Amino acid sequence: MKRDPKIGLAFERTFVVEQKHAITFADDQMPVVLSTPMLIAELERTAREAVADLLDSNERTVGTSIELDHLAGTTLGFEVTCLARVLGFENGEIRFQVEATDGVDRLARGYHRRQVVDADRLRRRIEKKAIQLSKEKS
Repeated sequence: MKRDPKIGLAFERTFVVEQKHAITFADDQMPVVLSTPMLIAELERTAREAVADLLDSNERTVGTSIELDHLAGTTLGFEVTCLARVLGFENGEIRFQVEATDGVDRLARGYHRRQVVDADRLRRRIEKKAIQLSKEKS
């Protein structure tokens, strides 16, 4: 890493809820709302982007854990603001507090962890795993 993330470092990003973010089981009884998996993905992206400038060119972060309370629903067209705040950093692990709001409600809050990894090393491990699986299927 170029430098360690400082405790309290915060990063915000927004997105507009589109059909691609919505639950797939909406019907005449269930409104079209932002799905929990898509909300998690957006919060992870926010945390990743929060520290991207601190990484060396060969480094990336990968999500390792998330603990999230999805507190309220929101629907198509709403702008959602995601916030990630660094709580700590040790042995390459970055701990974040995350939250999301839509201008009316707090949608979610929780904790997220990301691990700094060497992208080339990770790619080699994944390729080796794929080759092993391919051999086992042959």
